[in-house]
Amino acid sequence: RSQLSSCYLTTVPDNLDGIYESIKENALLSKFAGGLGNDWTRVRALGSHIKGTNGESQGVVPFLKVVNDTAVAVNQGGKRKGAVCTYLESWHLDIEEFLELRKNTGDDRRRTHDMNTANWIPDLFMRRVMEKGDWTLFSPSDCPDLHDRFGKDFEKAYVAYEQKAERGEIKPSRKVPATDLWRKMLSMLFETGHPWITFKDACNVRSPQQHAGVVHSSNLCTEITLNTSDTETAVCNLGSINLLRHICNGEIDHAKLQRTIATAMRMLDNVIDINYYAVKKARDSNLRHRPVGLGVMGFQDCLYELHIPYASPEAVDFADRSMEAICYYAYWASTDLARERGKYASYKGSLWDRGVLPLDTLDLLAGERGGYVEVDRSSTLDWDALRRKIATDGMRNSNCVAIAPTATISNIIGVDASIEPCFGNLSVKSNLSGEFTIINAYLVRDLKRLGLWDDVMVMDLKHFDGSLRPIDRVPKELKALYATAFEVEPQWLVQAAARRQKWIDQAQSLNIYMAGASGKKLDETYKLAWISGLKTTYYLRTMGATHAEKSTIKAGRLNAVSTHGEHQESASAMDAAAASARAQMAAAPATDIKFCAIDDPGCEACQ
Repeated sequence: RSQLSSCYLTTVPDNLDGIYESIKENALLSKFAGGLGNDWTRVRALGSHIKGTNGESQGVVPFLKVVNDTAVAVNQGGKRKGAVCTYLESWHLDIEEFLELRKNTGDDRRRTHDMNTANWIPDLFMRRVMEKGDWTLFSPSDCPDLHDRFGKDFEKAYVAYEQKAERGEIKPSRKVPATDLWRKMLSMLFETGHPWITFKDACNVRSPQQHAGVVHSSNLCTEITLNTSDTETAVCNLGSINLLRHICNGEIDHAKLQRTIATAMRMLDNVIDINYYAVKKARDSNLRHRPVGLGVMGFQDCLYELHIPYASPEAVDFADRSMEAICYYAYWASTDLARERGKYASYKGSLWDRGVLPLDTLDLLAGERGGYVEVDRSSTLDWDALRRKIATDGMRNSNCVAIAPTATISNIIGVDASIEPCFGNLSVKSNLSGEFTIINAYLVRDLKRLGLWDDVMVMDLKHFDGSLRPIDRVPKELKALYATAFEVEPQWLVQAAARRQKWIDQAQSLNIYMAGASGKKLDETYKLAWISGLKTTYYLRTMGATHAEKSTIKAGRLNAVSTHGEHQESASAMDAAAASARAQMAAAPATDIKFCAIDDPGCEACQ
């Protein structure tokens, strides 16, 4: 069956029929190769009253165990593992137990080892953290309207519920210092890689479709921000531009980029009509709003081609200019399609219809937050011309741009994934198709030019996990240009992402790489992400505290790639001294000893 869509988003109601219907829907969508994002915020908390039985609810966690096992039982079309991410808002009374779902200790019946989780965080919570205030936790059965509110509207309702709780009119509820809950969020993120940090209000205030509903969650990879309801399952069709093929003579080839994007947008729009839908709610939603998600890959390759280090203001500026061009031409292509094929059904009343473009929504966000938005607002293209064209022709697609992980397709065409920094100049990727050795061809080219590419260099790269930093004979300029992901300070990743986000009508899969992670560094990085106007973040990737020593002995076997835990190396250990090992390196040709791929090869990004 021609199931060509990538992502599905659902919201789960607070009744038994709806809960198990949602789990069934997960199974059907996963069967036909869809990645899933579920919003579970409406399901009442542990200890809440159940009118039908006059009993107490067991909360959201036992149901999430069923979701986890369903994802394991029903894989994605037999091609890769079933994958789902569950989202919960930060005021839910079960939030603290939700944070611990991926822990390896505790009652295993209340753990979900195979499922992803994400925090859906309102701006009011972040302001309470910044201002060191208190935060009150509720069961959604006592304040059901909070689920559909955002911005100042959410704050007004939330504060009213807090006052009721203070008077003892809402039970159960619990007050905690906001900084304590934030600290626990970051601690669990560091310990387990989950739940991811995503921001509810940035997704909603900046959504062009806020007139048609509410964004209740993102998707499996945190780049899709579409409305969901009891009658609509959000669907997104993804494609990605190979940005490297649009660099010519040190500049972006705008004419070629525009032609490529026009073709890509037409193809993605066609998918909506020819797609097979396993669930009727998904078909209805997709045909009504017609969202697509055009993204990018090969960003790091472009920086190599332009000789720009990732950790530099020039890289941030390139992220800004390249994403501005991609978004401009994507929106232009959609309005061209609207003139040819007609506007999408829910266009009337959208931000597009009102002449508000993604760049303009930064001011809307700052207004709702009362500040706390620090993003460069500069532009280089004629956005007023685009506004006039949209006013005349409308839009074919409610949403046009989203940056997905592109982990497999980027490998196939030979560029670095998505907007990622290079993970390692020599590394191994593992998925259900097998294991793939990845070498940085740009680095090899430059080392050959300098006469530095030899067997010793190959073994040095293996020994130092693909890093140039400890290799003395490599020039500083090359070390900066070919710095690996863990050698790039996370602030550069966030700053580049903020420049992209100002143009994007959806979001981006932004992994945060952090060497030497600490509570202070985590706190600063994720607060910076919020203040920079980001809608979502993805995995936090940290380095392990210990590493196995690399062997230089020819083993005559395929390498093994670790499949669990944080960044670890999988290699034979030996008790030889370093000097002896270096002597063997010089004497023997390069061996096939591999070390680790990214943290979890079972995750969607690593697939």
